[in-house]
Amino acid sequence: MTILIIEDEEPTARKLQRLLGDIDSTLSVVGMTGSVDESVAWLKSNPMPDLIFMDIELADGQSFEIVNQVPITSPVIFTTAYDEYAIKAFTVNSIDYLLKPIKEEEVRNALTKLQRLRQVLTLPAQTDGKSALETSLANLLQQFRQIAEAPNDSGYTATRPLPASFRDRFLIRQGQRLFSVNVHEIAYFFSRNKLSFLKTHDSQEWLVDYTIDELAHMLDPQQFFRLNRQVIAQLEAVDKVHLYFNGKLKVSLLPAFDDDVVVSRDKAGELKRWLGE
Repeated sequence: MTILIIEDEEPTARKLQRLLGDIDSTLSVVGMTGSVDESVAWLKSNPMPDLIFMDIELADGQSFEIVNQVPITSPVIFTTAYDEYAIKAFTVNSIDYLLKPIKEEEVRNALTKLQRLRQVLTLPAQTDGKSALETSLANLLQQFRQIAEAPNDSGYTATRPLPASFRDRFLIRQGQRLFSVNVHEIAYFFSRNKLSFLKTHDSQEWLVDYTIDELAHMLDPQQFFRLNRQVIAQLEAVDKVHLYFNGKLKVSLLPAFDDDVVVSRDKAGELKRWLGE
């Protein structure tokens, strides 16, 4: 079976590739892409793979945009950090998903489910020229767009994951020494050169063993907010918020962050609500 992995966090993509190899040596990862543009280019210049693992949020947009540009006839297993409320869209359309951080058992279960869904791939084209799979995928993406923007029963949007419990500490490795950092000591998390770090309120900086995507759904959304693809900030670390061009916001953090922290126009309203607007 040939597999394309669409995932913009390289450590997550490599981890998934390793898990697939451990599960079945006949599974062949023929490509790994990290953005909408890169994925579209790959799909247009290569044979359609037997299976696609597709992240929802990519470096340059959402994976929905890929489907809008390329007719995908492969089955798709989504990888996502969205909460179970949003995930209902996937199960309705019999498209599986993996909740980050990805676990081997979940990959096995997803592949087993794929085998049961094989019959879908052999259905004849419908009158509009689309396969049953393409129609199912299109319906799924439409539902996800609606659900991802709608508040759930608890008042959070689907873009804000709600796991059963949140991390209250992180284990840090410094040489041969191990110690814990409590969450209330952390000002923000950030990524640099494909590695993730935490910075404490007293300006100490430590490497952490999780990607920013994984951290995003480990943290209490009332206390932490993902400002952009690089930074997740704690409420007390947000010093000032300035209006920026094209509806964006610029955030100043304490302790100071080395780069400009810009919040996209799409997330600006959510940030204002989180801050108490």
